[in-house]
Amino acid sequence: MRCVWLGILLGLLIPSLAPAGDATVPTRIRVVSEVWARYTEPDGSGLGWDLVRAVFGPAGVRVEAHSVPYTRAVGLVQRGEMDAWVGSYADEVRSGVLYPRWAYDADQICALGLAEQPEVRLDNLGSFHLAWLRGYAYERYLPNLKHYRVIQRRDGILSMLTLRHADLFIDARPELEDVLVHARDPSAFRVSCLTTLPLYLGFADTAKGKALAHLFDRRMEELVASGELRPIFERWHYPYPFQEGAHATTP
Repeated sequence: MRCVWLGILLGLLIPSLAPAGDATVPTRIRVVSEVWARYTEPDGSGLGWDLVRAVFGPAGVRVEAHSVPYTRAVGLVQRGEMDAWVGSYADEVRSGVLYPRWAYDADQICALGLAEQPEVRLDNLGSFHLAWLRGYAYERYLPNLKHYRVIQRRDGILSMLTLRHADLFIDARPELEDVLVHARDPSAFRVSCLTTLPLYLGFADTAKGKALAHLFDRRMEELVASGELRPIFERWHYPYPFQEGAHATTP
């Protein structure tokens, strides 16, 4: 009986050494992300990086943050050269990747276009010519699309819309607001919000990735229940995505 209570006590005192699946939780996670302003900055600042550290740091896992373009981030994780990437939509990548049950944030997906155009809604999106960044795969999450293409970078988006090379550019709201900052006349454009997509960490399909994904779900359960993540969202002026009594799968 004494040994049983000793085992329970040790389990409470050393959570970072608890088994996760078939592996012991690693002491380091290599996380990679595209650079998003105020979210995953190259210096390690931003909401996204703060959330990752809040999940793993208290469990004894040191976070190493790396910045690369989005499609390269995904490839590094698929090859097992990195452990996870930031900002994936649900089941966005279907090979070499593990998804946790918990989302950690949500993107408000919007369309940027000329203000003079007809009103844009989710149910009439198929009547417009759309563009978005390579690797974002919005065709999986937006209905009835007929005309769309991918572009390599956000430079020149306003010109693309003004010259009518596309009717709308699709992206998360903060990125569209950053694009509009560079408009000579912001009132000539309109942002129309369409839907909200939960955001996930995509983990490498390795023993280490499985252990980290298991730990991620356990820690998110604790952090959402305690409300500890709310001040992080408030600090960066982002909406808090979790409702009271939230459960895994969606914020």
